[in-house]
Amino acid sequence: MTNERTFPPAPTPDIVRELAPSGKLRAAINFGNSVLAQLAPDSGKPKGISVDLAYALGEQLQVPVELVGFDAAGKVVEAMSAGQWDIAFLAIDPRRGEDMAFTTPYLTIEGTYLVKSDSRFQETDELDADGVRIAVGAGAAYELFLTRNLKRAQIVRQPTAAAAFQSFLEQELDAVAGVRQVVETFAKRQSGLRVLRGRFMSISQALAVPKERTASAAFLNHFIEAKKADGSVVEYLARSGESGATLAP
Repeated sequence: MTNERTFPPAPTPDIVRELAPSGKLRAAINFGNSVLAQLAPDSGKPKGISVDLAYALGEQLQVPVELVGFDAAGKVVEAMSAGQWDIAFLAIDPRRGEDMAFTTPYLTIEGTYLVKSDSRFQETDELDADGVRIAVGAGAAYELFLTRNLKRAQIVRQPTAAAAFQSFLEQELDAVAGVRQVVETFAKRQSGLRVLRGRFMSISQALAVPKERTASAAFLNHFIEAKKADGSVVEYLARSGESGATLAP
């Protein structure tokens, strides 16, 4: 990380009003993806790269930050129409892009599968076969991707990633899809499981706003690029203790 901080252009009053119309910045945080956010085990306070970025943006705008927590990305998306947040930390997806404007990505993570240790499957591309059932958290970026791309396997959707893992075990499904770090953590806690080699997708994490907020989207893009350039994103990720994610180019 460099010693000098890189700053985006100063926000205009119009941008501040658009991003924080209530006088505070309401940031949607997905605690269902531990790479992005977690609750500290000692204090229960939110932490993680998306939390740090939200507070850094609030400082840039000179407004207080309110974290709006969710347990699944799909629920973050649903909450937009109800006006429950001003910004959100989400994976870029074409379907979401119909209603949201995304910045360039700040982080890249992988989507992969968890299977039973005695499963016949070894590589991710083997799962798209007749009779195969795969559990996923509804509305997650990887669920949207698999819905578009799987031709033969059956997708078994659950409200959250945690529920998908549970259904994988209880219903004797063939696999559960998820973010690699989350999948690997689950595999360590439960015997008789293994993570498949490779990935079925690369997931680009970005900052999102409702699509009509074009001025805000342009400002946020500068903000994200500045935080990547000055080393803040790498610093925030290291502070969170999460590994395996990659700084987006």
